[in-house]
Amino acid sequence: MIAAILSGGVLLSVQPAGVPPAGRLHAGWAARDITPDRPVALAGQFHKRISTRVEAPLWATALALETREGDRPLDHAVLISCDLVGIAPEVVVRLRRRLEGKLEGLDPRRIIPNATHTHTGPVTGESWYEVTEEGVMKPEEYVEFLVGRLAEAAEEAWRGRRPAGVNWGLGYATVGFNRRMVYADGRAVMYGAVHRPDFRNVEGYEDSAVESLFFWDEGRRLTGVAVDVPCPSQVVENANFISSDYWHDVRIVLRERYGRDLFVLSWCSAAGDQSPHPQIRRAADERMRRLRNLTETRAIALRIAEAVDYAYGAVREEVRTEVPFAHRVEDLILPARKITEKEYQSAKAARDRIAAKPREKWGRDEYARHRWHQGVVDRYEKPEEHATFPMELHVLRLGEAAIATNPFELFLDYGIQMKTRSPALQTLLVQLAVGRGGYLPTEKAVAGGGYSAVAESGRVGPEGGRVLVERTLKVLEGLWGKKPR
Repeated sequence: MIAAILSGGVLLSVQPAGVPPAGRLHAGWAARDITPDRPVALAGQFHKRISTRVEAPLWATALALETREGDRPLDHAVLISCDLVGIAPEVVVRLRRRLEGKLEGLDPRRIIPNATHTHTGPVTGESWYEVTEEGVMKPEEYVEFLVGRLAEAAEEAWRGRRPAGVNWGLGYATVGFNRRMVYADGRAVMYGAVHRPDFRNVEGYEDSAVESLFFWDEGRRLTGVAVDVPCPSQVVENANFISSDYWHDVRIVLRERYGRDLFVLSWCSAAGDQSPHPQIRRAADERMRRLRNLTETRAIALRIAEAVDYAYGAVREEVRTEVPFAHRVEDLILPARKITEKEYQSAKAARDRIAAKPREKWGRDEYARHRWHQGVVDRYEKPEEHATFPMELHVLRLGEAAIATNPFELFLDYGIQMKTRSPALQTLLVQLAVGRGGYLPTEKAVAGGGYSAVAESGRVGPEGGRVLVERTLKVLEGLWGKKPR
């Protein structure tokens, strides 16, 4: 391991740079149902919700990739998308430990699980809720079940590697909307009202790109597609049922068009300030869906499918079987967001207001909010213990497409910076991958305040965001051997 110092961050491991050689692509697919068979506590809100039914099943989809020169392996990765709100670090550790030494040629560090950010999936690691209800599956029970299913999917995909083809495509669909509204006094509010006279503007950019990677077998049959959308899947985020949200409908629509055996790898691009809920023209949007007799998740799925269709029609005759492929894994330590005196006093006062009440009189969300504010207090009072945030960075080159991961709800602007400066023809970002880092807001968002930008919402701030962008781009430049196009 070679140590390296970055501006504002520390890189613990560095792998040799260089343009990867082209190799014969091999790919394997697998999927597992990760829906619990009992009620569970649902993740994604301050208040505890216990599931009452299954509206749409949860899935984990695995794609194993490898290039070879003859019989000699060149590089590999296993990507697993999960219908969950996030990927708890414990899940990553246990999954890799379970597969350690079990599959010849597979480095467990090259397994990359990511979450779609559905708010109607089980709790997997948060300590926000006390789950004591009789007959309800405890989070630790679900994690054991989940890790087993993910290991099965990874193993099946790895053992199923066969010669394959790939191509990359771009389409557009309106899915994500910036959800931070700005007012005359400079404050920003997530899902803020827009009919107020002091409403001034939406805080940030919205990206309608839908980027896809298509995979074929030797007979030129489409086997699967990775779909990257800059919007979390949280249409039904307040519901009390289990649901994979709009990704359930996406899978249905794409299989209707391309075959019932099609695998769909679901990725959420940088989208920390995005939402599938439109804040402008909301009533008109609801009317159009009602007149078309469409649910919101189905309407979104149809738009995504049209974007995938557009890309597929353009690239289907350009299947690549020999491609440069490389997978770089780095341990990156980002500078943590520094807590100001004002932020500390505000968090301490909010915590104390809750703690002053008898525990039995706490509101349904106050257990979680107490811990939320306590985290800021701890970071201020023990700065030496919270000065940095370690993360695992994965950067891949697959032909002329790049894939880069992060564990955050990463604000869109950081993603745009990476995409526009990348030397790759297309750069697909995957947030909420290999861990959980909370929101990573921009300077503009921090200045506006509000949920998703306050200190409680994430461990890393704009300084760390800049380090993440620059390091990701540096690795990409090494894989292409050139500066941005």
